[in-house]
Amino acid sequence: MKKISPKLILALQLVVMLYTLSSVAAKMASGQAFLSLPFIVYYGVEILILGFYAIAWQQIIKRCDLSVAYANRSMAILWSLVWTVIFFHEALTVKNIIGVLIVFAGTMIVNSDGE
Repeated sequence: MKKISPKLILALQLVVMLYTLSSVAAKMASGQAFLSLPFIVYYGVEILILGFYAIAWQQIIKRCDLSVAYANRSMAILWSLVWTVIFFHEALTVKNIIGVLIVFAGTMIVNSDGE
């Protein structure tokens, strides 16, 4: 397994964060009347985000092991929780926080260089 640099981990997290923003756009679109202008705009933003994500993800998996990339993708849970609080004002629960901490710990184990 190749050693993963902090710079690449940051890039991975930015790509995952971008991916989760597509869900925000999808949820915003779902609150609009079908085929209304706001619906089309939100849906278009979602497609645009997913397009950028696809290109960025391809660049990421070129530079690191696939197992590391997918383990970091699990951090989407963290970013999704952040977006639900910021955009939709949902409350965090203790279970949410414990779950994210477990996922974070697992991701850190996978990102470690095995020493």
